[in-house]
This record gives sequence, C-alpha cells and structure tokens, in this order.
Amino acid sequence: MDEIYNWMKDMEELNPELISSTVYGKTFEGRNITLMKLGLQNPEEREKKAVWMDCGIHAREWIAPAFCQWFVKEIVQSYKTNAHMERMLQNLDVYVTPVINVDGYMYSWVDNSTRKWRKSRSSPPPGSSCYGVDLNRNFNANWGTVGVSFDSCSDTYCGTGPGSEPEAKAVMDYIGKILKKVLCFLTIHSAGQLILLPYGHPQIKAPNYQELVSVGEAAAAEMKKLHGMEYRVGTSPQILYPNSGSSRDWARLSGIPFSYTFELRDKGEHSHLLPEDQIQPACEEAYAGALSIISYVHLKNFNNNTTPNTEPL
Repeated sequence: MDEIYNWMKDMEELNPELISSTVYGKTFEGRNITLMKLGLQNPEEREKKAVWMDCGIHAREWIAPAFCQWFVKEIVQSYKTNAHMERMLQNLDVYVTPVINVDGYMYSWVDNSTRKWRKSRSSPPPGSSCYGVDLNRNFNANWGTVGVSFDSCSDTYCGTGPGSEPEAKAVMDYIGKILKKVLCFLTIHSAGQLILLPYGHPQIKAPNYQELVSVGEAAAAEMKKLHGMEYRVGTSPQILYPNSGSSRDWARLSGIPFSYTFELRDKGEHSHLLPEDQIQPACEEAYAGALSIISYVHLKNFNNNTTPNTEPL
C-alpha cells in the first residue's frame, strides 16, 4: 500500500496539468481513501461529465489495484499524442480509486494466512469474534435481500445496514455530490473473466438492459483481441450468482446510466492468486475493455463538435 500511495503522489507531481488527488473518506482503521482525478481543461469551458473507476474493494483481489495503476499509466502515456484520448479528457473527468478497502488490502499482505482475506477490518459485532464486512454487499441497493449473509463470520456479511461501513459510505457520499455529472461507473474485481451489469437481484431489470449488454459485449470483443481471453457478459444472476448491496447496482439505481463490474482473470485455476506473469496481459485486456466502454459513453454524449448528443449510437 505504501508503494501505491507513493506512486499516486509521484504521478500527480509529474503530471499536474492532468492529475489531482482528493482524500474523500477514512477507513475503519483511520486510513485515507484517496482518488486520482484525471482530466484536462475544456477549451469551451463547459461543465464536464465524469467517469468513475474503483479497484480493491475486496482485499485479496490484488490484480484490481494493479489494473487501476495500469489504467492511469496508459492514459498518462497516451493523452499527449492521442487526439481521441485528449478530447475525451477535455470532456470527461475520470475519477480513479486504486484501493477502496485499504485496511483489508494491507491485512492481505501480512502473511500467507491472511492472503485470501476479502472483507474490510471493522470490529466484530457484539457476541462475535469475526472482523470485517463485505463492502460490496454494503451499498444501498436492495440491501440484505439476496446473496448475502447476516453472520459476521461469513465472507458475504453485509453489515448492520446499508452504508454502515465508512468505506462504502465514502463512495456513496462522494459520488452523490457529483451524481448529475457521472455517466459511467466501473468497479474492478477478480476473478472469473466476467463483465457484470445491473442488477444482482434476479427480479429487477435495468431500463437500458439491452444497451448495457451490447456495450459490454463490444468491450469483451476488444478484450479478446489482445490475448484470446473470453469474458462473458450478463447480470450477476445470469452468469455468476444473485447478490444485493453491490456498488454496481447502487450506481445504476442512483441514475448512472452505464454501470459494470469487471471480474478479471482467471476462470479458477489460480483465482485470486494470479501469477505475476499474468499481471501485464490481464491489465492490457482490461484496459481495452474499459476504454471501449468509456469511448462509447463519450461518443454517445458528445459528437465531434463536443455538443452533448442524446442520440444513441
């Protein structure tokens, strides 16, 4: 985590015209939850739209924070020479949180016995000795209805109520302040090679479900081009399992039109213990997928003259 913090500081100092940072919350143990905002000044000085990306909500999914760093690196290396990227950054601010669950992530690095830790590190409720909450079951989206546990010793323990955990509340509060600007919400997980769209509850369907599927499938096609890896697209009940209280569902319920969970490599051979030699190819394909979705959202909302565009592609 110290390396990630230092990297964030270096990236901001080396690219002040592109990157700024904001501490927007504290973890249960009092550590900073920090985002990087990537964006360029808009020549027309119009209000910009926004894209959200977060990584590391589940502690053991180490490839996720690695991808958030890769994503920022790729933008930094391309925006000065790539006119498409430059234009997107003039129209969009991209908010990237490399690690939301800082406490849990640090705990997963302690030793082999903690390597597969998933939850946060909040104190056990009365009568229990089990720490932590599954932060991706703690958001205010059909909270506590399906795919969760109320047993604090479970990996899918959803907490005492929606937003009971400071990490989940920080995300909801911060996005709540910029909600009208946010067009796209991407949350990065592993494993399974999936692109999940709302909703995790099997009886609820997003109003733009077909568009979410087609945009997700286009992203999966771009991802496959790089290393031949298949990513399935669908709702969580369709291709994984029902769940409630996820950040993805909360984002869509809040009115953000495009909301996806990426489950990066692999399909079970290594799962959360992805070998080091797969870090770069996993990040390369995920970048292609994320860029595909962001490009679609940008093109849908801004035509070539950067006038907001309400016509679907």
